[in-house]
Amino acid sequence: MTLGLVAALALAGCVEETAMPGPSDGRSLFMENCAVCHGADGKGDGQMARAMSVAPKNLTLIKVRHGNVFPRAKVMSIIDGYARSDRSASWMPEFGALLEGDLVPYDSGDGKPTPTPRKLVALAEYLESIQAER
Repeated sequence: MTLGLVAALALAGCVEETAMPGPSDGRSLFMENCAVCHGADGKGDGQMARAMSVAPKNLTLIKVRHGNVFPRAKVMSIIDGYARSDRSASWMPEFGALLEGDLVPYDSGDGKPTPTPRKLVALAEYLESIQAER
């Protein structure tokens, strides 16, 4: 009986580790990395916003700014630094820690799951969850 319990707990641990990250996983990453500029509610009113020459974007309006579609790939490329040549994202710091750790298969909108850092997916999922409705 004890062996069965140990096996069940080990299996539960594996399921948790391989489960896709969701918005709740990304919230803490947002608070640690983004809230200082974008504010705790994502509306661009963080502590550092007043000191910045370019006001942080209101992250609750990403979907509205893109025709009521959340552009996952674009959002992740801005966060991870791929879109640094985009002048609107040039003030964003690099978040190398979001690229560390395990990878999960994530469909960023093209129908093809691609190995993507778990933390980056979690943050994108959180940002998608805080989008304002039209």
